[in-house]
Amino acid sequence: MGKVKVGILGLGRWGMNHLEAFCSLGQAEVVAVCDSSPEKLELAGKQYGIKQLYSNVDDLLRNDDIDLISVVTFESQHLDPTLKALRSGKHVIVEKPVTTRPEEAREMQAAAAASGSLLLPGHLLRFDPRYAAIKEAIESDKIGTPVSMYMKRAREHFLFETFKRVHTVYELMIHDIDLAIWYAGCRVEKVKAYGRTVSGASSPEVLWANLEFENGAIAVLHSNWMTPDAAGIEIADAIEVIGKSGTAHFESSHSGLHIWDNGGRLTPDMNIHVKLHGQTVGSLREQLTYICRCIAQGEEPSVISFNDAVHGVEVADAIVASCEKGQEIVLGKER
Repeated sequence: MGKVKVGILGLGRWGMNHLEAFCSLGQAEVVAVCDSSPEKLELAGKQYGIKQLYSNVDDLLRNDDIDLISVVTFESQHLDPTLKALRSGKHVIVEKPVTTRPEEAREMQAAAAASGSLLLPGHLLRFDPRYAAIKEAIESDKIGTPVSMYMKRAREHFLFETFKRVHTVYELMIHDIDLAIWYAGCRVEKVKAYGRTVSGASSPEVLWANLEFENGAIAVLHSNWMTPDAAGIEIADAIEVIGKSGTAHFESSHSGLHIWDNGGRLTPDMNIHVKLHGQTVGSLREQLTYICRCIAQGEEPSVISFNDAVHGVEVADAIVASCEKGQEIVLGKER
């Protein structure tokens, strides 16, 4: 197989990042993009030389030139195009969260099994060298089987205005849910969660969740939208994994690049998606490289798992229920 031919659905901020990253890959060719905005389509066409510009998703999915569809729309708009793309014989990457409803995640998974095409979740932190190194240290027994995990994910407050459209568990904590499942290597049995709102929004600005796994491991996850905008810190994340043989930890805002000028301090993210000498680098590009390699070589992905993504949505759903009911939720039982 030659280059993987890609169609991108959704040209918001993250969709444009997908476009930039795919266009930087030697093993991929973006042949079509789709968005409801004529301005975004025109920009993508001019900037990246893409000829096939669609405003209608069904027209995109009928394009037989496409091997892989990248679904980068709003969370509530993932199910229908994913099912249609799989049924048309295309591989699909679905950005996080793959959905906010467990039954939709399971429907996607069933459609993929019936189609024989690959269905891939966009959990890019598995391709961040720092988080991947922890996984390797777990498997090599430098850390060993996790006993305790703590993960914090904090973002600038102004972003809440955009992302409060869904519960915080689906916009921030979903990443750490996936990491905890990946590291533990088994399923979550019990959830107890606490959410606090500052503005009165239905989505909490501050969210804590306690997870208990089948193997006895415990995890505490903390997500918030409370970093002051003036602090200039794009990402303030932390992790500690304590295993039977050792410990791993890092705190993102205390290391890396700091820029000081007359406007204050800026601590930009240099790991997920950045430009270096005019080319995209970072964990998003590494994830898409891996996906294209799997498709080109006809291999089933081993680093990412839609089974884990489905369970992650189930855990997220239990976290929302625990916040609402003020009680522990046992997964698999009626709520």
